[in-house]
Amino acid sequence: MLTEGLTLTDHHCHGVVPRDLDRAGFERLLSEGPTGSFDSTIGLAVRRWCAPALDLPPHVGPDAYLTHRAELGWREVAVRLLRATGTTSWFLDTGFGGGTADFGSLTDGEVREVVRLEHVAEQVIAEVGAGKTVFDQIEARLRERARTAVGLKTIVGYRCGLDFPLRDRPPRAVIPERRLTDPDLLGWLVGLGARIGAEFGLPLQFHTGFGDTDLRLHRADPLLLTDFLRKTADTGLLVMLLHCWPFHRNAAYLAHAFGHVRMDVGLTVPYVGHRAQAVLAEALELAPFRSLCYSSDGYGLPELHFLGALWWRRGLGRLLDEWIADDLITTADAERLAAGIAHINAEDAYGRAKSISRPRTAGA
Repeated sequence: MLTEGLTLTDHHCHGVVPRDLDRAGFERLLSEGPTGSFDSTIGLAVRRWCAPALDLPPHVGPDAYLTHRAELGWREVAVRLLRATGTTSWFLDTGFGGGTADFGSLTDGEVREVVRLEHVAEQVIAEVGAGKTVFDQIEARLRERARTAVGLKTIVGYRCGLDFPLRDRPPRAVIPERRLTDPDLLGWLVGLGARIGAEFGLPLQFHTGFGDTDLRLHRADPLLLTDFLRKTADTGLLVMLLHCWPFHRNAAYLAHAFGHVRMDVGLTVPYVGHRAQAVLAEALELAPFRSLCYSSDGYGLPELHFLGALWWRRGLGRLLDEWIADDLITTADAERLAAGIAHINAEDAYGRAKSISRPRTAGA
């Protein structure tokens, strides 16, 4: 299989829970809902594929799996599973799930930070309040964080939807709230992130599609970003559409139509499991090969990082074997396509970061 020996750049993921988990805690992290279960496709995958990586027989029962997992300890489990992915670069969203130092101690690859816009803005507002200078201070903090980041991310799709208002100027006032939901403030914040991303050469990631119950899924369709993409098309910004399912064909159209759009099917892959081949085939119907990047979106359980890599390799490998058998692609072209998605496309996209000795003064 062409994908077996490839190293991976996981361009979007999160940290793992740094403690041992009981069955209820483990199963909660198997789902995007408030409860999860081993009685699911992903539960079957854990028992089939993660068990052997932990020296257990395939298809071991849930209780035996969790008992052995606890005997090994969360750290040993994380080290084994994360290092078994073949990932050499991890781009970690530190706005949710822990920092890079903790995660780096578990892996044998490079770990870089993706800065979440909303997390930074909420920190600043909590520190300085909602006075007249808050917008300048948010901008200054984002510019400071951008100096060492590999990318930026927004979860505006969660907070008000991807049909957020396009705002070049901040609103007149900040509504004091722990969790930003004001559409005008979020629209300005995303616009600020887009300007900083273009200036620093950092891609701006958008959560789209599949997610937890905090999301209204119909408002996370990436097609709702069309006006934003038109506005940013000639600015130098790269836009990364994350996850995308069930709108992965819509995202593929946007990558086809807009040269500054990239995408993945990250969070989707460990959950659809053996159907990953079909999802990847649908994304590649329209998406230029250079536009698709690998990610696991693993969070909480290292099993999710592991299964993201495993099912991506199997899904894309089987798809390319099928294309080669049907004489749709040469072996050489298939190898280039696989290496591109595995790591080259992300290296190209995230390697544009400009060497800036210090952030500009806010408002300059």
